[in-house]
Amino acid sequence: MGILLAGFGIFAGCQKPANTPSSAISIVSTDATASTNKPWEPTEAQSKRSTVKLYVGAEQMDAELCATPREVQTGMMFRRSMGTNDGMLFTLFYPQQAGFWMKNCYVPLSVAYIDPDGVIEEIHPLQVQDTNTVLSTATNVRFALETPQGWFDVHHVTTGMVVRTERGSLLETFEQR
Repeated sequence: MGILLAGFGIFAGCQKPANTPSSAISIVSTDATASTNKPWEPTEAQSKRSTVKLYVGAEQMDAELCATPREVQTGMMFRRSMGTNDGMLFTLFYPQQAGFWMKNCYVPLSVAYIDPDGVIEEIHPLQVQDTNTVLSTATNVRFALETPQGWFDVHHVTTGMVVRTERGSLLETFEQR
């Protein structure tokens, strides 16, 4: 998803920069050693991030936190697996229209776009290696939660449900960092 921070295109989790036309995006082979990435794009998986317990509606899961621009930019890129009850939570720094893509992502995912109050605004499937941006229609997205594809359906999680952490609201959790 393309977000613009301090004049640079940043992409969250497998995000596409907002200022890059789709015709300029190179498609990378599934061989992680083949490098057609731009110099500022991640080239390898990031190490496992610190985790927090999330409460998504009545469900509980463990989610890695991506809070720095580089963590958000790299997300699930180059990873080959994700636990069935794991997720990755992204802070998008300010409310915005968000968009994620799946360049260099090998695990089928779902993404929930979440407002500043922790309310799930939208849920979308993301396909492996798809470089088309999946934009939110909401313009107040502050967080995004990636899960294994279908997790939200299996756990009957829908839009309008609230996401919290063991530390409190999403905003409280990230303000404590």
